[in-house]
Amino acid sequence: MQALKEWAVVCRALEEGRQIVLLRKGGILEYRQGFKVKHDRFLLFPTYEHQSKDHLQADYANKLDEVLEDQPSTGTNRITSYAESIEVKEITDRITLRMLANYHIWNESYVNARMDYNPRKPMSVILLRVFKLERPILIENKQEWIGCRSWIPLDMDVGGRPIMDDLQFNTIASEVKGVLSIAA
Repeated sequence: MQALKEWAVVCRALEEGRQIVLLRKGGILEYRQGFKVKHDRFLLFPTYEHQSKDHLQADYANKLDEVLEDQPSTGTNRITSYAESIEVKEITDRITLRMLANYHIWNESYVNARMDYNPRKPMSVILLRVFKLERPILIENKQEWIGCRSWIPLDMDVGGRPIMDDLQFNTIASEVKGVLSIAA
């Protein structure tokens, strides 16, 4: 299973059920082609760079301190969850992104800043079903994983339990799909 690099605070929000969508534009190394969902199922690889309370919605900003306190020792990382991509939609409409604010932790200012980065590329909205691993995986970071790239080749298979039960997930997923269906 491959791994998707994502802010550790976003990984925490996904694991807590506070977030159900990812908003991705692609990193510096993906500037030209933009972000692509390359895998339907992937590990969530927490990263600790570039995170800031200034980018988070007020109700979740203080969670960043907790996430940073729990950071693994230098040179290692701890993977605690994986996700399945349920739906992917490319969005260029800021109104639609505002309508998705309850389903992620980024604040409007940061969403707009991400939209302004590489403005000809759309924002990928990825609806996820998240699973907590049976046991966390502690790994050593590799030099080739450093930098603003999204995907990391980790060849491992894992199992876990869903963060939300089927009824809760299907209810929230239906709401998100409703918003995405009206997007231009």
